[in-house]
Amino acid sequence: MANSKHSDTDYVIVADQGLFRDVNPPMAMLSKFVILAFVLFTISDVELAGSIFSGMQNWIQSTLDWFYIASMCIFILFIFWLMTSKYGNIRLGRKDERPEFSYFSWFSMLFGAGMGIGLLFWSIAEPMYHIQSNPFLAEGTANTMAGAYTAMQVTFLHWGLHGWAVYVIVGLALAYFTFRHNLPLTIRSALYPLFGDEIFGWRGHIADILAVFGTVFGVATTLGLGAGQINAGLNYLFDVPIGTTSQVWIIGVVSVVATVSAVTGVGKGIKILSEMNMWLSVILITVFLVAGPTVFLLGFFVTNVGEYVANFIPMGFWVDPDPEGQWQGWWTVFYWGWWIAWAPFVGMFIARVSRGRTIREFCLGVLLVPTLVTFFWMSIFGGTGMYMELFADGGFGTGAVMNAVNENISKPLFVVIEQLDLGLLTNIVALISIVLIITYFVTSSDSGTLVITTLVSMGSNEPPHSYRIFWGMGQGAVAAVLLLAGGLKALQTASLAAGLPFAFIMFLMMWSLVKALKADHEDLHVTELAPLKNTNRTDHYISQVQNAS
Repeated sequence: MANSKHSDTDYVIVADQGLFRDVNPPMAMLSKFVILAFVLFTISDVELAGSIFSGMQNWIQSTLDWFYIASMCIFILFIFWLMTSKYGNIRLGRKDERPEFSYFSWFSMLFGAGMGIGLLFWSIAEPMYHIQSNPFLAEGTANTMAGAYTAMQVTFLHWGLHGWAVYVIVGLALAYFTFRHNLPLTIRSALYPLFGDEIFGWRGHIADILAVFGTVFGVATTLGLGAGQINAGLNYLFDVPIGTTSQVWIIGVVSVVATVSAVTGVGKGIKILSEMNMWLSVILITVFLVAGPTVFLLGFFVTNVGEYVANFIPMGFWVDPDPEGQWQGWWTVFYWGWWIAWAPFVGMFIARVSRGRTIREFCLGVLLVPTLVTFFWMSIFGGTGMYMELFADGGFGTGAVMNAVNENISKPLFVVIEQLDLGLLTNIVALISIVLIITYFVTSSDSGTLVITTLVSMGSNEPPHSYRIFWGMGQGAVAAVLLLAGGLKALQTASLAAGLPFAFIMFLMMWSLVKALKADHEDLHVTELAPLKNTNRTDHYISQVQNAS
């Protein structure tokens, strides 16, 4: 390829002219081929695609549940070790470098990229499912106050430390190798101590393609859920019919907005939307807290946190011994696959906005702060829904919330808002909820778009706009065809399938990070490394990491 940029090992990094200008040609071609092939296959035979997705989901859930459970436990143990280790004071950047973003902006972007739609979708529905039935319920406690505490423990398990530990590992590895050792902001860079310059060849392409795959399908799952909830809100306010057609239109419209945001970049569109998300979230949770059973909810939150601290280890290690059991596959294994599928996307985005922070600060900020905010959110929203059922005049199950959960999983949020009896404010709060879902929808999509285009352009801070447009709309297309091919079940399968191979990449990243940290800490003082040609690394760094091994 004429005038391509090369390293001293003759690997093509990015092309400087032609169709693939400013991107890595193999990555650009392979990633597009994989996604286009998936979309075309699904559209060509929706029923066949749906049956394949169902078979894949059943096999993963029944055969590999132990692997997902063990992996997540190892991830969180690794982070606690790293956070308390001698490496905690190492800075993600130059020795004297300080963070680019304020704590508020940083936490806003962490929360907007890492959670978003999922919290709004599941915060009421999931506890309502678990209070009726889950393996941890003591006999006779279903649909009771004791059952409500157990239901929240299960919900906390799925949304707590285990999941955020996944983001910490990927984000930390990428930030460390990019900002401290001047490697490209790509997944392959986190494997440099293991493979050296070979990360710029097929080994690196595999790692980055798996990251693209996980990002597309992880984000598509979230977009599919968000479209359903936006549809439910529009139905509540404007009688927009609920159905796949409406949801596909919603995905299309919001994907256009998200693509525009992605083109503007992190410092403008995404930062503004993330902060907007945070303020709207504060407004919404304040309404729930003030208009709902305030004293009950605050006590519920405190009790739930204490119970989680006491129980998250045994619950996190539990594997269902029943070979015919389906609960763990449908819930915990799905969540672990979803978190891992999101890991390259959220991890890279978190890395991009975390330059200048120490490893300990990064771990504490990414692991603990979003977890506590999530727990508070879940306790307020989920607690409000369960309170309405537990203290309904006719007893549990006679309120409108449970009926909404069983009828359409996208509707409970709006039913609870209606039950809060806010008078003239009811429609305003419902509209705020819809806007919040849309902005979370946009931040998830545009962040994912920037991550994918960063991967195909070998870590560029300014990926080509044409690729941002293609991938912004491409993620929406994948979400739409998954809805057509099986709805929620197809979305869940996509996350499970995308997360499985990337879990192995994460283990390699942990190994690689430990090797590099050992070299960095043992009086090697590799703090500012000048780039060598176009590979953005130095022979000095290579020799130190190899010596440390």
